[in-house]
Amino acid sequence: MTFAHDTTAALLLAADLVNSDELADVAALEVFLDKHQVEPRRPADAADLDAIQALRPRLRAMWQATDTGDLANLVNELLRDSAAQPRLVDHGGGWGWHLHVTGHDAALRDRIAAQAGFAVVDLVRLGEADRLRHCEAPDCEAVLVDLSKNRSRRYCDTGNCGNRQHVAAYRERLYRDRLGSRGALSSSGMPCLR
Repeated sequence: MTFAHDTTAALLLAADLVNSDELADVAALEVFLDKHQVEPRRPADAADLDAIQALRPRLRAMWQATDTGDLANLVNELLRDSAAQPRLVDHGGGWGWHLHVTGHDAALRDRIAAQAGFAVVDLVRLGEADRLRHCEAPDCEAVLVDLSKNRSRRYCDTGNCGNRQHVAAYRERLYRDRLGSRGALSSSGMPCLR
């Protein structure tokens, strides 16, 4: 399924924010905001950094929701607390008509919370909330948004998890193939001693 650009951008921003442990100072926050094209905006300050750090657990909670009702409650709280004021705009730049959910003068935390909230509203309305996922790598706690057509994304982009899992599976197959050519394996997968 293809989502609107603003929905996709807000979902990716929210997942990246949940996964971002590197937002240690205002300069890092500015780099993060530039990466996600959060514009126009005033320069971030220490209060913005603190507010964004406080928002992260609320966004993570959306990925931890156990059912659609819980997710809807979390989204409703985010939208209420952000004082969202949605409006349809076309300001050029190639995006066409799209949704702005707060004024440009809104606090950075409120803008990001409202954008994430409205993006998740789209997922819930379309029956696509299961696209909010956790990385399947056993040693990873990152979240992701599966935007693939066939809903096949399993690993995050934060720690090279997919590549590590594929290499581990390859090495396991290689190991088993080598053992198989030398002798039988027991039911536990260990070589049988003959």
